[in-house]
Amino acid sequence: MLPVVIVGGLHADARRATAARLLADVPGAVVLHHDLTTAASGTVVRTVRDATGLRSAGEAPLVNDCACCALREDLVPELRRLAGDGATRLAVVELWDSVEPRPMAEVVVAGGLTLAGVVTAVDPALLLPCLGNGDDLAERGLAAAADDRRTVADTFARQLEYAPVLAVVDSPEADDEDRELLRQLHPTARRVPVPSGASGPATLGAPESAPSPARALRAPAPPTPAGGRSPAAPSPLAAAALAGFDVEAAAAAQHPACALLPAEADAHGVSTLVWHRRRPFHPERLHRALEDLTCAAARSRGRFWLADRPDTLLHWDAAGGALCVEPAGPWLASLSDAAWDRVPPVRRAAAALDWHPEHGDRGQHLVFTSPGLDREGLSRLLESCLLTDAEYAAGRDAWKRLPPAFDPLLEV
Repeated sequence: MLPVVIVGGLHADARRATAARLLADVPGAVVLHHDLTTAASGTVVRTVRDATGLRSAGEAPLVNDCACCALREDLVPELRRLAGDGATRLAVVELWDSVEPRPMAEVVVAGGLTLAGVVTAVDPALLLPCLGNGDDLAERGLAAAADDRRTVADTFARQLEYAPVLAVVDSPEADDEDRELLRQLHPTARRVPVPSGASGPATLGAPESAPSPARALRAPAPPTPAGGRSPAAPSPLAAAALAGFDVEAAAAAQHPACALLPAEADAHGVSTLVWHRRRPFHPERLHRALEDLTCAAARSRGRFWLADRPDTLLHWDAAGGALCVEPAGPWLASLSDAAWDRVPPVRRAAAALDWHPEHGDRGQHLVFTSPGLDREGLSRLLESCLLTDAEYAAGRDAWKRLPPAFDPLLEV
């Protein structure tokens, strides 16, 4: 079965350098890429290239006026064609700038193909600019569909945190703070160095100005990095990319109840604050503090509970000065014994590790990561949003009568 590796990321030069490195390191590898910059003309350009140059090019029509939908429809048939040609040993799917790896990984696996790995390519010098960029993708020419409302920051955060392997390009603009920020944002990732191979400054999601299929066939071959290794000695990047990937486990790791959030850290001017409490938030006080909390860190995420919603697990996801709060299902402590049998084992295990005799798995677990983080000030602000002793002692019936400040945010 043909192994498939997905390489994604908003850092376009880093992504291309990573794909080129895999081409050079794995004999018989090809890179399949769908360029969504041509969507305005009604098509998506598909190219397949190997270490010698462009092998083929074609077009896929939009599906429901959605370039990303066209990619999904075209991806599996093209991978199956490559699997059947007898010459391809590895298919590297180089995603377009704002395409996120999770839905594409799930499409590949649902298509009966072998997903060997998911890699996000990163230029450390662009980490903070990306996480601080609250622009809509459409404003940057990076939207994947007409109704794409994602931002640069939240898209990049999901790209970064989903992949178990980060291909980190050698960026002369990056410093120790940038590299430490990357380490703290995704401490469990395997970080593999990659020569940048790019001339000029690094770019974020630079539109590719894709050639037409006919013109693309005459495009020059991508440069082959020096020092290629023999098949018997795979490069660190190839070994990491082909280490295997479990789509179900990756999805579970993104759920706020099961996510392996970063641990406390403080180095090179970058800090991660892990804030864990059992007492619920007062909805009005927390709502008033949202702007300050959201802007306190480059990235924050986790799970929390509100006193007036004691049975609902809420997901906190902030980047680029914008916060997304949404329900993520019930706390397990609110379920009947019969309902527990329908809960995935990984969720039950995560709850058991953090079970409280009174509140069960309910609790605040928020993580803030940023250069120059005001840890003390942030902790004080969070503490001020909890129920007071008197409010807590009043009990759950009284909690449910508190003003429902989060109803508009949660679209109730």
